[in-house]
Amino acid sequence: MAASSSVFTFVQGNANDGSVTTYWEGSGNPNTLTVSLGANANTTSIVLKLNPDPVWAARTQTIEVLGHNQNTSNFSSLIPATVYTFNPASGNTVTIPLTATVSDVQLKITTNSGSGGGQIAEFEVYGSAAPNPDLTITGMSSSPASPIETDAITLNATVKNMGTAPSGATTVNFYVGTTLAGSASVGALAAGSSVTVSKTIGALNAGTYTISSKVDEANAVIEQNEMNNSFSNPTSLVVGQVASSDLIASSVSWTPSNPSAGNVVSYSVSIKNQGTVASASGAHSVTLTLTDAATNAVVKTLTASYSGTIASGAATSPIQMGTWIAVNGKYNLKTDVAVDANELAVKQTNNITTQSFFVGRGANMPYDMYEAEDGVVGGGAAVIGPNRTIGDLAGEASGRKAVTLNTTGSYVEFTTKASTNTLVTRFSIPDAAGGDGITNTLDIYVNGVFTKAITLTSKYAWLYGSETSPGNSPSSGSPRHIYDEANIMFDSTIPAGSTIRLQKDAANTTTYAIDFVSLEQVAPIANPDPAKYVTPSGFTQQAVQSALDQVRMDTTGTLVGVYLPAGNYDTSNKFQVYGKAIKIIGAGPWYTRFIAPASQSNTDIGFTASSTANGSTFANFAYFGNYTSRIDGPGKVFDFANVSNILIDNIWVEHQVCMYWGVNTDYMTIKNSRIRDTFADGINMTNGSTNNLVSNNEARATGDDSFALFSAIDAGGADERDNIFENLTSILTWRAAGIAVYGGYANTFRNIYIADTLCYSGITISSLDFGYPMNGFGASPTTNLQNISIVRAGGHFWGAQTFPGIWVFSASKVFQGIRVSDVDIIDPTYSGIMFQTNYSGGSPQNPITDTIFTNITISGAQKSGDAFDAKSGVGIWANELPEPGQGPAVGSVTFNNLKFINNVTNIKNTTSTFTIAVNP
Repeated sequence: MAASSSVFTFVQGNANDGSVTTYWEGSGNPNTLTVSLGANANTTSIVLKLNPDPVWAARTQTIEVLGHNQNTSNFSSLIPATVYTFNPASGNTVTIPLTATVSDVQLKITTNSGSGGGQIAEFEVYGSAAPNPDLTITGMSSSPASPIETDAITLNATVKNMGTAPSGATTVNFYVGTTLAGSASVGALAAGSSVTVSKTIGALNAGTYTISSKVDEANAVIEQNEMNNSFSNPTSLVVGQVASSDLIASSVSWTPSNPSAGNVVSYSVSIKNQGTVASASGAHSVTLTLTDAATNAVVKTLTASYSGTIASGAATSPIQMGTWIAVNGKYNLKTDVAVDANELAVKQTNNITTQSFFVGRGANMPYDMYEAEDGVVGGGAAVIGPNRTIGDLAGEASGRKAVTLNTTGSYVEFTTKASTNTLVTRFSIPDAAGGDGITNTLDIYVNGVFTKAITLTSKYAWLYGSETSPGNSPSSGSPRHIYDEANIMFDSTIPAGSTIRLQKDAANTTTYAIDFVSLEQVAPIANPDPAKYVTPSGFTQQAVQSALDQVRMDTTGTLVGVYLPAGNYDTSNKFQVYGKAIKIIGAGPWYTRFIAPASQSNTDIGFTASSTANGSTFANFAYFGNYTSRIDGPGKVFDFANVSNILIDNIWVEHQVCMYWGVNTDYMTIKNSRIRDTFADGINMTNGSTNNLVSNNEARATGDDSFALFSAIDAGGADERDNIFENLTSILTWRAAGIAVYGGYANTFRNIYIADTLCYSGITISSLDFGYPMNGFGASPTTNLQNISIVRAGGHFWGAQTFPGIWVFSASKVFQGIRVSDVDIIDPTYSGIMFQTNYSGGSPQNPITDTIFTNITISGAQKSGDAFDAKSGVGIWANELPEPGQGPAVGSVTFNNLKFINNVTNIKNTTSTFTIAVNP
């Protein structure tokens, strides 16, 4: 079924689901509803139904019937536009005689007295199949009957034409599991005839395999039935092992599991013999080689061995390989188990394995970042900064420096560390006088040759006025959020060691500031299994929703998801996911892109899901919104409530309000994603969300907390607990914090990098309820923040209040059970750690209790030199008078192994209400 339009959930699939209680409704008139029969049919009539329930008033619809046969795609009129009456008193059914030979039948509805668009609950076509072939596979076999790993295997399939006309030539595709193993040609077949074709696919590793075949998978032959072309052999193909040992590295592990720079990393390897005979006696050596992922330079080589015979099926205890002092970077770890004397050549291909290895705080993303101030500048380009001024080109840049290109010929150039076919740049160009942005281009040169221009717009940047609720009007006050990002894909791969230059030429008619570029090599991700994943019929909202509905309504158990091929998908609404777990898989965020309407602003796009879709997957696509200001409520790409066990993986979100807002969402996994230039939170878990994993995500320039956990209970749920936020990067947050935790217990935040927050703390630990029902912090298990770097963080907000690297705020709910360890606070804007208490009616609401900081280093807290200089230069500050009408910090904190470097004042505590205990 296909429709020219639909409204809400009244999609075209409803007109072919066997139920009159669901229906399709078009969005305005005229509109069309089309059924494809797949091949020619000799029709006798069509039957159109609406719900016969008396609540449906009688109505008339003006309907023209069109069609075309299988040899064309052009519709012609079969029955002219006629007014038909639908009346529940007579079954709400209309029968239209139709004598035609067609493969597609279309209704064109121009009026409906009962609604603004056409309405059909069931669209039925009666008739019989016209003469056509019908190819099917009636059986499969393989030889030899009991193969072992060294045998070449041949697959056979018997193809029959069950139709009423001869077929043309085609092919049979053979599959082992979901992998295409080979193809065989099938000649023309007369009606009723059969032929057996074969393909030798070579040897397979020992194991049990499902084999299947598909005839005419490309649908080159028009058939009476396209749904019977597949055959799955009912008997599995079992490949036996040869008589050989088979040594593998069954377990490669290291401690600590998430190392940071300076850690001593200990490696171990277990050897397993998964062969059918014992290994030889003597030494079995293992070599670990650690190489730099960018240069392939060998960083460390470790060798060890196990002595003795390893029985069939047995594994050794862990072999201690040695240690390495970790250095930040991306690495490849190769494990090489020496060939055993009893190991045949066919079993030696798995002796070497390679895996990635990452050291550092923050997310391990697939791109390299190049700061503009570290590039080569020329032609009048200038490096500006550093400063911490809001609304300034340097102050709002990464590292608080940028490069300006203000004259023709000015440029900044980068030398690539790895091959790339993409570029992202963070930039600033001026706003329009009215605040709605301008669009311009900037030229890109590769190895000195002009390659293409990148389009830049300031539509989504430049807000004005108070930090609490800035707007787009320049008359509202001073500017902020003046940068945005743009991306482009090159036509070919640019090798490592090449130069990429951004240059202002005569055609580039504005001024530019470049903050940094990101480069990565990408390739499209293929359909995991075309037999199980529906591909939308186009790139529209309706095409994608129809594909989702097709999977939802599948009763055969065959369809598991929707594959979104490369392309830009026009979207103007939320997709509805419900009914069953559905896998929604794209070709990668550089290839599969949902785009909000360019002619609009603030369009609420994304996904909603019900609990009936628990277990769904969303992976490998991007969402580019059109938000230009913050609107609380809409604008969340993943707007989820009361769902669980959903995977969100490899998503790119830009110009939205939020990427993810989870209300009472449990056992969710959000990983490997990039969040950029949002107007509120990146990811926020709230209202009893438990046992969630937020891992390996990068947020750039979020307009509220990048990663937040808020133990509110206004929308259901209880405590926030057992959540893990790990391997996260938050940079350039332009409003609020990099990490924020408001209440809960047993939650862990670890391996995190935060830099360049514009006006707020790097980390907020707070028991303020914001006026919502909320649970405070639980005493046990504790809330843990571990292994974190906070660089150039802090700012001023709420007028004159200054914020630190870490803000500890006891407020309306209980504050307890906080453990912070292994944190480096570097070059904070005003102070390293600030303790503060909220007051009500002149009395403190809750004290800071049971709070311990361990292995904390604070360095570079210097005087700010701005209007808030008196509140700057402090390592640890017990705030004595945070805001008018409030009072000093209340409670106590313990520091173990506290280290200060180059701060004006290490500890400032003039209160009598707060105690700072420092232990060696």
